[in-house]
Amino acid sequence: MTDNSSHSQNWYVYILLCADASLYTGITTNCERRVNEHNSNDKLAAKYTRVRRPVTLVWSEPHQDRSAASSREYHIKRLSRAQKLQLIHSHQSCQ
Repeated sequence: MTDNSSHSQNWYVYILLCADASLYTGITTNCERRVNEHNSNDKLAAKYTRVRRPVTLVWSEPHQDRSAASSREYHIKRLSRAQKLQLIHSHQSCQ
């Protein structure tokens, strides 16, 4: 299915729980597709997650555009692990 409405397409900031219990934060337009790439595609998976499979989506948040998602990703990546876990547990995932 092709989405021709790219101007209205949401971007998502997401957090993955890796097999080694570490957390990975990224952005995407499709959470399900991106998690599948992290788990099964060596060319498209992040180098970090390739050696920490399987990964599980534990949190996501929609944004109107890539810029907003990137800004939020930057903010989340600077949080401590405890703060990230608090974020995960205090908000409902938007999958």
